Amino acid sequence: MADVFEALATPARRAILDELRERDGQTLFELCARLAMKHGLGLTRQAISQHLDVLEAAGLVKSRREGRYKFHYLNTEPLKAIVKRWLTPKQKGAGQ
Repeated sequence: MADVFEALATPARRAILDELRERDGQTLFELCARLAMKHGLGLTRQAISQHLDVLEAAGLVKSRREGRYKFHYLNTEPLKAIVKRWLTPKQKGAGQ
């Protein structure tokens, strides 16, 4: 779970997740263009690719190759685990 929090600590990575939430299944080229236009991030393709690698290692992004293209998708399962751990009320057992 620590890797999820580490991945979320960087504003650029949160912006990537925001973009994938808005439009899932983007290539690196598409993400670069959207991050530059909408968020004013002047990151290189290499920097965005490295951020995607961190997000993928944390399980927040999944990717799929199709020919020469690699499509990136948001995976919310690690976030659901965090919500379940801290935001879902514990069930009280009998006799408590």
